[in-house]
Amino acid sequence: MRFLLTLLLLVPLCAQEAAPKRERPAPKNLKVLQAADLMPVMRMSTAGLGVQCEFCHVADRSSDEKPQKVMGRMMMAMMHDVNAKFPDGKQHVTCYTCHRGAQQPLSAAPAAP
Repeated sequence: MRFLLTLLLLVPLCAQEAAPKRERPAPKNLKVLQAADLMPVMRMSTAGLGVQCEFCHVADRSSDEKPQKVMGRMMMAMMHDVNAKFPDGKQHVTCYTCHRGAQQPLSAAPAAP
C-alpha cells in the first residue's frame, strides 16, 4: 500500500518537464560595473540608499535618461577608486557608508541626544 502511494506521488513529479530557465538578456551600457557584479551591486545600492530600481532606472534599464543613474555611476566609480587605495583588496566603502539608507548622504553627524 505504501509502495502504491509513493508511486502515485512520484510519477506526476517525474513526468513533469523541467521548466526552462528564463535567460536574462546581456546587460547593455555598462561603464563602471562588470556583468557578473551587476545584480549584487544593484542590491547593495538599493539597500544603501533605501530606494527601489525605479529611482535610477526607466523601463529600459540601459537608458541614461534619469540623472540619478548618471550620478549613481559617478558615485560607484568614486567608491571603486577609494576601495582600490586599500592595500588589502577588501571593500571598505559602500553606498551605505555615506548614505545610511537615505537618498541624500548626511553632510554632518547627527546631533547627540
